[in-house]
Amino acid sequence: MSERPSILNMTVPDFSAEMTGPTAFQLSHYRGKNLVLYFYPKDNTPGCTTESLQFRELYPKFQKARTDIIGISRDSLRSHDGFKSKLELPFELISDKDETVCAMFDVIIMKSMYGKKVRGIERSTFIIDAAGKMVKEWRGVKVPGHVDEVLEFVQSLG
Repeated sequence: MSERPSILNMTVPDFSAEMTGPTAFQLSHYRGKNLVLYFYPKDNTPGCTTESLQFRELYPKFQKARTDIIGISRDSLRSHDGFKSKLELPFELISDKDETVCAMFDVIIMKSMYGKKVRGIERSTFIIDAAGKMVKEWRGVKVPGHVDEVLEFVQSLG
């Protein structure tokens, strides 16, 4: 497996994407606050549901730390709307069907599923600070304890 170039401390270029809610996502709209972008493989699967529920449960603490949360997968907006509604998520979800955002953050990998190689999203989380700089990345995330670790990190940003 080749080593990915680090994107830490780089300013993330402004981008837009389709998302749930009344408006499209625009990164520049989040300047002045920290932003958690968490990439997950698929709506309504056990790990992705657990991770999203944990972000939901800690959402007030993220808000207190001046941090917004956005989930991202390749699912459709329709799927995201259902997933968001079912889990009562207080944050929006980006639909990245064409993998544009996934490519920006280099989260598409080859995985093994039932003995076959498939392309998919590597569960990953990124923190962009209030100035638009990438300050933390987690790749190959295991769900247990992860959201607590993300919260601890954003609280340390002050």
